[in-house]
Amino acid sequence: MGRRFRRAEPRGPQIRINRRIRVPEVRVVGPDGANLGVLSTDDALRRAEALNMDLVEVNPKASPPVCKILDFGKFKYEEKKKQREAKRKQTVVEVKELKLRPKTDDHDLNVKMRAARKFIESGNKVKVTCRFRGREITHPERAKMQLDLILAGLEDISSAEQAPTMEGRTMAMTLGPKPQVMQRLAAQRALRERDVKKAEVSQAPSDDGRDEEEEQDDEGDEDDERERGGAVDRVDSN
Repeated sequence: MGRRFRRAEPRGPQIRINRRIRVPEVRVVGPDGANLGVLSTDDALRRAEALNMDLVEVNPKASPPVCKILDFGKFKYEEKKKQREAKRKQTVVEVKELKLRPKTDDHDLNVKMRAARKFIESGNKVKVTCRFRGREITHPERAKMQLDLILAGLEDISSAEQAPTMEGRTMAMTLGPKPQVMQRLAAQRALRERDVKKAEVSQAPSDDGRDEEEEQDDEGDEDDERERGGAVDRVDSN
């Protein structure tokens, strides 16, 4: 039995910095954004080293390539922070599937409808499919009636992105959340983010709190000294 090799995921474009930049000359942008013009790569590296910074290639396709003098460690941190923020703010819409049969009774149909409502209120799409078996295909009106009933029961929060249509031996439709549902979810997400930021600020130690504790400790030390002093006076008086 041969070995199975896992195919490595393609790597993204690598940023060249400092001595990895092997072109003879580059267009240099200073740390303050000023254009320093076209310089030899060695001269640009010396300028970056004099500022304890790095020479980073920001546009390798330009002629000559554009490089910027900056702190590469801080640059990578800021880029990762931006990626995390973008990923946290993006809305991921999933397609949930609910399966029916033409013989599904009303109770089970209501259960499916409640599940579809939860999915849509969470910002997801719902694909409802009704599959025919055997001679059930001769009565497509039964499946159409079920899908229309679900569509009518969820019309307050969803709209049909795909009307009920036949797909082989299956009739299916796709429901998507209405804009007001997505707006409500966005408002809730913004409120949670605000609460998280407030909690982070409240948990941060304050200087006032430290000063109060230090003052209380100082007052306690003074009280102890006064008590010890009074005890010495009483001993001496005896």
